Amino acid sequence: MKRWYLYLIAVLIGLAIVGYLVIGWKSPSNLTKIWSRDNYATNTERGTEQMVAEAAVPPELLRHRHQQQLRPLAGREDGGKIQDLPNGIYGFSMCNVEALRATRGDTFALEIHKHEGIVFYVGFASDEHIEKYLTRQNNFHLLTSPHPRKGASSLFEIPVEFVSKCEERPVEDGYRFDLFITAIPELQT
Repeated sequence: MKRWYLYLIAVLIGLAIVGYLVIGWKSPSNLTKIWSRDNYATNTERGTEQMVAEAAVPPELLRHRHQQQLRPLAGREDGGKIQDLPNGIYGFSMCNVEALRATRGDTFALEIHKHEGIVFYVGFASDEHIEKYLTRQNNFHLLTSPHPRKGASSLFEIPVEFVSKCEERPVEDGYRFDLFITAIPELQT
């Protein structure tokens, strides 16, 4: 009869271990969040949105991320200034590229890559516009989209420093971005 408290302690420790392993309970302050039905619904919706977003990523973009060995922004990096973020990451931003977000969200932002110390706009454009960039022409623009679309189905990346001006243009299903290139630094003598 005197050992009942040892059994109670063992059961409580067991429940704490199961809680930690199964639902990530790390402190008593999370207890109300764990028991809340609202949190379950939010986490379920967030998980579904993430799966849908990942499924919507074009395969050529997934290959490009893999080739560059890029990882998504971590939660603690979300909203961080681009100059403070490490190499080997990708995130999303509108034209200003001051800070990166971990998710594209409902703004249809451009994907931004940072590797080899260079920050890149990544998107889809027409072959004609990409040819202007590849042939190192001066004074042209790239009309780009975050997703492939009719007339803009080729993936490309261009260093942000090559773009003298970026304009966001709302369209029926999001945004297109007009990237103005006046001179590519390699061409200057």
